[in-house]
Amino acid sequence: VQLEESGGGLVQAGGSLRLSCVASGRYRTYSMGWFRQTPGPDREYVAGISASGGRTYYAASVEGRFTISRDVEQNTIYLQMDNLQPEDTALYYCAGTPGPPELLGTFSATIDYWGLGTQVTVSS
Repeated sequence: VQLEESGGGLVQAGGSLRLSCVASGRYRTYSMGWFRQTPGPDREYVAGISASGGRTYYAASVEGRFTISRDVEQNTIYLQMDNLQPEDTALYYCAGTPGPPELLGTFSATIDYWGLGTQVTVSS
């Protein structure tokens, strides 16, 4: 499985962006998620979605502002980000896990695949 993100950019606070992650290979059985990373060693969990797309989960910091979705036929996972704030500035990564999506934000998650990331910068 290969993952390629796009859709990042520079936006003013209060604005919106939609990130896309195109997957190739046998990804349809995988739960998918979005993570982000600011300068430093740790990646922060943002959102997760089940293989069918029927279950979604969010970090508290983005709940109500971000929406994760997937188009199985187009092999694409999306992250709609609304009301962006400067603290959302980060490199955003797409990830795939064979386990349930609710584990993505925990130490129990097993991430098999990562994309290379797309930069999101929010100005104040």
